[in-house]
Parts: sequence; C-alpha cells; structure tokens
Amino acid sequence: MKKPFLLIFALFFVSNILIAQDKKVVKDKKIYTTSSGEWIFSTGTLPNNNNVIRWSPVFNFQNLINVDESENFGWFTGLNLRNVGFIYDESPSVRKKVRNYNLGIPVGLKFGNLDDRFLFGGYELEFAINYRERTFVDERRTERFSVWFSDRVNTVQHALFVGISLPKGTSIKAKYYLTPFFNSNFTEGSSQGNPVRPYEGLNANIFYISLNFNLFRNLEFNTFD
Repeated sequence: MKKPFLLIFALFFVSNILIAQDKKVVKDKKIYTTSSGEWIFSTGTLPNNNNVIRWSPVFNFQNLINVDESENFGWFTGLNLRNVGFIYDESPSVRKKVRNYNLGIPVGLKFGNLDDRFLFGGYELEFAINYRERTFVDERRTERFSVWFSDRVNTVQHALFVGISLPKGTSIKAKYYLTPFFNSNFTEGSSQGNPVRPYEGLNANIFYISLNFNLFRNLEFNTFD
C-alpha cells in the first residue's frame, strides 16, 4: 500500500527539479480543465486462458485539471469514470465477460511541446463502484448480474499509465493495473461444508491500450503570474 504513495511523492519531487532547471519557463502559469472520451482495448493477465480483447467505448469520461508550469512541462490530476474489464474462457464452451465501473483519481506529468506533441505518464487510484458479470455457454448467454460495491472484486485498485498526446486533441495511452481484478477470498455459499470461492486462483491484472479524444485540448480556465 505504501508504494503508490511513494510514487506520487517521487512524481512531485521530479516535477520540482524540472521546473527549477527549465530555462523556458513562461511568465504565466496556465491552469485549465479538460474533458475527453476514451476507447479502451483491454485484456486480463490470466495464464492458460484464451483471453479475448475487450473493446469498451462507453462510458468512459476523463475530467482533468491541468497545470502547465512551462511550455514544455506540466502536471495534471482530476476525476475519471471508466468502464474496464476483460473476457476469458473458463472452459472450451464457457466464456465469461466481466467489468467494473471505476472512479479514478490520476496524478501525472507532461513533457514536451504542450501545444503540439508531448509525452505523459503517472499513477491512478481507482475505486470499483459497479461490477457486472455475464456467462455464455456455447455462445448463448445463460447468466447476467450486476452488483454495486461488490466484494467480488478489489474495491481499491492501483494503476500506472504512460502515453503520447498527438495533434488535434487525440492521444494514445497504455495502462497496467498493479492490483488484481478479483478478490480471491470472496466466498459464495458452501459445498459439502466447504466455502465456495469462485475467483480463487484467478489472479488477473488488467492491461489496456486506449485511444483518447480531446485530451488536454479544452479552453483555458485560468492564468496567473
């Protein structure tokens, strides 16, 4: 649990060094908000399972506060809503589709020409708020349920991300979740006096690549000397 917070401290420590050494610091620090959509292509790191790429274009909303310390360096934070999950085959005839709606708080840095192309990366703390699971047997859906604040998954999740911002408000991002998706200790009834743990052994960490629209391209919110 201490590692993500040490990472945040390291990010801000590096940012202070870069600001002090940047000879192109502009007179006006820019503070502005941005919002964007995100198309997510995700998978889970389950061994010996036929993972399928999952595409989730909705509903993914990113709302950020950006602080440009100079023409070439800045940082950001915000509040995001994200639909993230994966698809895997439990057996040759049974397929599972699982996902969370997460609320995320990112902390990241930006490097490069902030008016054109630049790199960004950081850490995001996410909270799972809604879990959905669907089961398909021989390509026919046999079960579907959705649970708010479910114990089936780890409620608090930690992730790292990197990306590149392109002209006209688009960007490409890669993200890896350090926290396993499922709560392996979740118990669902019992069988012959023994607790049933449906996610025991499913040590899946999500990795995704996403295409983002209008990231860091909204109107300026505020400036000051």
